[in-house]
Amino acid sequence: MFTQILVAIDGSKISDRALKIALDEAKVWNATVNVIYVVETGLFSSLPMDNTWEIMYSMLEKEGQDALDAAKNEAEKRHITLNAVMKQGHAGNEIVNASEELGADLVIVGSHGRSEVDRILLGSVSSFVVSHCAVSVMVVRS
Repeated sequence: MFTQILVAIDGSKISDRALKIALDEAKVWNATVNVIYVVETGLFSSLPMDNTWEIMYSMLEKEGQDALDAAKNEAEKRHITLNAVMKQGHAGNEIVNASEELGADLVIVGSHGRSEVDRILLGSVSSFVVSHCAVSVMVVRS
């Protein structure tokens, strides 16, 4: 039985699918869904701090807020309690930390991010979460 479900979204089609599965599971278990969107700050750590960095970060933050708002709307349609949070940092670490902070008993992640290039550049977030998370992890495939 699950009471607290954490699902990671990134605006990709596969994360949309992960959200839908999380909402379906929440309906079955009468659980609360917690959605996390992580702005990957590691992408910018080697760049000099200037206006370009701020503009890129601002765009990613807006994209994240739009994704979280869409998740809230979908949950409202289904009459499911949903809490949304945006973090910044390494996606894998932030997801694992959020699962501990929220007392999640199920974490749902997509098998990959927006593109296959993400795996090469960042490593697989889903693999990191599976390896480091103390609770059950469901990896959603496309």
